[in-house]
Amino acid sequence: MIRKAKIKDIKQIQELIAGFAKQDIMLPRSLNELYENIRDFWVYEDKGKLAGCAALHISWDDLAEIKSLAVAKFKQSKGIGKELVLACLAEAEVMGAKKIFVLTYKPEFFKKIGFKRIKHEDLPHKIWAECINCCKFPNCQEIALLKIL
Repeated sequence: MIRKAKIKDIKQIQELIAGFAKQDIMLPRSLNELYENIRDFWVYEDKGKLAGCAALHISWDDLAEIKSLAVAKFKQSKGIGKELVLACLAEAEVMGAKKIFVLTYKPEFFKKIGFKRIKHEDLPHKIWAECINCCKFPNCQEIALLKIL
């Protein structure tokens, strides 16, 4: 079941994200960052345990970002990631965002949902202010993609 995250989900969200961060395919998220941004998150719950998460973060004006998309290994290839992204896109539309971007190491997944590759430079400078604090800056290999709603 896809639903908005609750405070009680934070530690499981962090565990999901940390598993991918250890593989160097996702950025880690601190508990503090997760608590501060809990309203951004959607989760997939299966039998009382979280098996997926994704966040929609409003960046600027009509621009939003989908972040921290993670699905537990045992639940991958079952459409859960797509469902989480679609929940984020639906919420973005309700909120009035017209452009949604992602920074990812898995561009093919997002291309199947209608995202198109863009240059990092096409994103507003405000976005890159966050990147300066990243452990991968300035050698980030993430690919930027954008979807217009």
